[in-house]
Amino acid sequence: MANHPELELEQAYIDNAYLCLERARAIAEAMREGVVDGQGGTFQNRYERDVVWERVGVRLHQLELGERSLIFGRVDTEPTEEDPEGESFHIGRIAVSDDKSNSIVVDWRAPLAETFYRATGLDPMGLRRRRHFASRGQTLLGIDDELFGSATAALDQGQVQGHGALIAALEESRSGKLSDIVGTIQTEQDRIIRSPLQGVLVVQGGPGTGKTVVALHRAAYLLYSQRFPLEGQGVLVLGPNRVFLSYIEQVLPSLGEAGIQIAVLADLVPAIRSSGHDLTEVGRVKGDSRMINVIRRAVRDRQHPLRESLRIPYGLQFLVLTPEDSVDIIEQARRRSRTHNAGRRHVEQLVFERLASTSRSEETLEAIRERIRRDPAVIEALERMWPVLTPAELLNDLFGSRGLLRSAGSGRLKDSEWPLLFRDRSHVPNEVVFPADDVPLLDEALELLGPRPKHLEADAVRTFGHIVVDEAQDLSPMELRMLDRRSLNGSMTIVGDIAQATGAWPHESWESVLEYLPDRRPPRRADLTIGYRVPGPIMELAAKMLVLAAPGIAPPQSIRHTGEPPLILGVASSELEAEVVERVRYELKTIGSGNIGVIVPESMAEQIDAALTRAGIDYGRATRQGLEKQVTVVPVNLVKGLELDSVLVVEPKRVLNEQIRGAQSLYVALTRSTKRLTVIHTGQLPEVLLN
Repeated sequence: MANHPELELEQAYIDNAYLCLERARAIAEAMREGVVDGQGGTFQNRYERDVVWERVGVRLHQLELGERSLIFGRVDTEPTEEDPEGESFHIGRIAVSDDKSNSIVVDWRAPLAETFYRATGLDPMGLRRRRHFASRGQTLLGIDDELFGSATAALDQGQVQGHGALIAALEESRSGKLSDIVGTIQTEQDRIIRSPLQGVLVVQGGPGTGKTVVALHRAAYLLYSQRFPLEGQGVLVLGPNRVFLSYIEQVLPSLGEAGIQIAVLADLVPAIRSSGHDLTEVGRVKGDSRMINVIRRAVRDRQHPLRESLRIPYGLQFLVLTPEDSVDIIEQARRRSRTHNAGRRHVEQLVFERLASTSRSEETLEAIRERIRRDPAVIEALERMWPVLTPAELLNDLFGSRGLLRSAGSGRLKDSEWPLLFRDRSHVPNEVVFPADDVPLLDEALELLGPRPKHLEADAVRTFGHIVVDEAQDLSPMELRMLDRRSLNGSMTIVGDIAQATGAWPHESWESVLEYLPDRRPPRRADLTIGYRVPGPIMELAAKMLVLAAPGIAPPQSIRHTGEPPLILGVASSELEAEVVERVRYELKTIGSGNIGVIVPESMAEQIDAALTRAGIDYGRATRQGLEKQVTVVPVNLVKGLELDSVLVVEPKRVLNEQIRGAQSLYVALTRSTKRLTVIHTGQLPEVLLN
């Protein structure tokens, strides 16, 4: 790629593009300074300045590329009668123009850039040449040309374009953060990225097919192409855990989009904290759609009639509310209110009306209410009849009381199931750290309870114009219900791999996932079939496990047929820790600046941590530092979606035996490497790997 005759010419073009970029940044900075200087004025003036400030800030963020290259390619069109010489367009991260408003760089998301990703030898789409740049920052390192028409190369007739640039990108060392693929997007990926906004799009992709980055690029593309209405409605990207969020956090900013929210499910429920998971059998019960009626009954159980009459001294008389009155009030409030907390206002109004109706004085209802509303007996009666509740308070009380659980679960759960939900009640509900399995139940409670009267904004549930969900194959019915609730118009991109379903609620097909998602339009399906990340020899080993993990699913076809064959090491149990340490040291010498993942069964994480510490190896733990260190110990339940240069899979048999979906978990572990894979085991290997 380096000795291209037009290398200097293209470098000069890139240098000019960066000058134009700097000019645009200077103009934006000047606009921001002008906004700062224009203080005061009318409310309208201040509002307009705030809008300008926000827009200028967004533009400045888009113009900040850091070490990322501005331009990554060029397309040349075939000559036509109207244009005998054809046209050339340079494709890059953001649109850049010169001082005369001539286009210097075309944004990768613009319709004009579509041919850069879609053209093939069979369908050149009007191109005569596609050029890929290999760059480091502003410096052009090499050029890779693809010619169309009579000069079409054999690769162009297949499914892979920009082969040289693509392979160079794939073989770069990993940094611990996911990188964008904007310069090497392939045809099947681009079709998904540019797919229409409306409805639910399901993307099935095996390991290394780029489904995560495709989903993120799709979010950036949709926000660009559908700026109105998505900028106001919002775009949400959901990941399976915080390690994953840390891993992907750089991709969207690198594409010029900082306004997309990335989150885990727990972030969507206001004022709660979440960590860890329940035991599998408990998680399955909590994820079941039967819990909808359990939570509904739990809310209803907090609406209590009085046991005895309420008698409030009022001068020389008593104001009286009978148990029969309280029954009638509760029934009226249930009919009038969509949510529990909204009903409190009706209950209060009806209680004071009934109490006032028993007064012999001529005072108004408001006067009587004002005199008695702070009476402890009145407050106690209202709290019994219809307490204002947060989701945390409801769930803390429900799971901390066998009586409440029996009432809510009876007839809705099996007699062997509802006792599994019991745990000690906390005296401070707002300080409870809930397991992740409780999050959809807290959300269901929030839906039924509604915002508290004085906390409408804090308790509000935000909806989004488009939602992107990664690793969706592991979401329970209750978790999928959360997504449905947050979709403003039914527009979603659902990404995952049925073969990698490892959660307590695995799905055997996408149909069982779609059952709980918006159905305003027929769902669309797309498949990613080409494996870019995992070398062929490693994929061949992993494919043996796929036979158990998902018998009906074919493995991705790797474009890298060569590579280091996997190394399988059998050792005695007493030598396991020493072997892991020795292999980590060997990989550090071999892999250069690349990263190394030591994937272990959850039960062995502390043991391997201790062994590496004693050996003086500088390493990180995925649960603490993500992939920031060159060597990271990753429990197998957190490795999904990550990619590493070198992977050590420790004790595959224990992964099979300990994980609820052992075959799927081991398949995931075996497909995380981009270069080198070592399997270290004691005793017998899983039989399927011996064939």
